[in-house]
Order: sequence, then structure tokens, then C-alpha cells
Amino acid sequence: MEQKSTCNLDHSLEDIRKKLEVIAPHLPDRIVAVLPTYLESGRTQEELNYVFHLLKKYDLADEMERVHRNKEFIRLLKL
Repeated sequence: MEQKSTCNLDHSLEDIRKKLEVIAPHLPDRIVAVLPTYLESGRTQEELNYVFHLLKKYDLADEMERVHRNKEFIRLLKL
């Protein structure tokens, strides 16, 4: 079972943009289409950090983990 670690690092909007650019080919198109607008609409640091961690190593995640992360994106983005 994967251990969840907490990250004390605050991720900038630029960090998330760079991560999204790398991970975008692995994400569903509708998430890629809406996520930049979501990020630009004044998110809290907590929200930014959460999105970064949903994106982090997405390309290496197994199918069950991707489904879980996609559900979280859908919830956040109200898709």
C-alpha cells in the first residue's frame, strides 16, 4: 500500500504550469482544457499544493490511482 507523505513545500503557480505541461499528454483532455483557467482564478496555496500533488508522477501512477486522481480533478474543476 502506498504511503501518503505530507509535503511542507508550497508550490507556485509556475511550478504547477510546468508540471501540467509535462503531464498533460497523460491526462484526460477535458481536465487539460479546464485546469489552466481553474488555476488562474485566484486559488489558495492549499489548493495549488493539492493540484500539484495530483499532477505529480501522474504518468507513473497505476490505473486505479489515475482513476482516483481524475475523480479529484473532476470534483475540483466541477466537470
